[in-house]
Amino acid sequence: MANKVVLITGAARRIGADIARAFHARGFTVLIHYRQSADDAHALADEFNHQRADSAELLRAELTDPDQVRRLANEALACRRRLDVLVNNASSFYPTPFGDAGDDDWEQLLGSNLRAPFVLTQALAPALADTGGAIVNLVDVYAQKPLWQHSLYCMAKAGLASLTHSSARELGPAVRVNGVAPGPILWPEQEQGMDAEAITDATALKRSGEPADIAGAVIWLALDAPFVTGQILAVDGGRSLPLAGG
Repeated sequence: MANKVVLITGAARRIGADIARAFHARGFTVLIHYRQSADDAHALADEFNHQRADSAELLRAELTDPDQVRRLANEALACRRRLDVLVNNASSFYPTPFGDAGDDDWEQLLGSNLRAPFVLTQALAPALADTGGAIVNLVDVYAQKPLWQHSLYCMAKAGLASLTHSSARELGPAVRVNGVAPGPILWPEQEQGMDAEAITDATALKRSGEPADIAGAVIWLALDAPFVTGQILAVDGGRSLPLAGG
């Protein structure tokens, strides 16, 4: 895997950083995209390059700007002249009560969660086809079971689920496309008021997961599941199971 390359959006911290570490441990060169978390991104790149020289690069882009997303794709290809895996991990998440949601919210939530993955998939599909590569999209259990007062976020993730299915059909057989739908893993920092206990209590395993659970699923779908495409794997402790008796 020494020559293989992965681009991970939103890779500087939290789940994205765990995904980056998992790919780096498998010998990949890791292209770390970030937007605002420059210090975290530089620290992660330094960590990787200290472990293995010239094994990480940084790419900054605002994913709500489609021109910057296309530039990100071009810069990613310029780094190593190949791409083996694209992980669309970056995401914006905040409440949009139905009566208050406006145009800026559409731009932010649909732009980062849906349009950016589409643009990157579109731009990078030829390079991924050349390497027989794979795409993994970070969806959400809320794509199927909407979260109260988060209609735009849920709509965007539902669109990303549809993109996962449709692009798997269109890009096959050269490129596999799958998704991971996390359940309760890391609570968004701006959502400290969420009832974490009630949410975890709704899982079959009665606990939150760890970022490593998501990273492991992404690695499996990207590298170790050659006959799997067009699937969305729920890593949610059983939260998406039907209610008892339902």
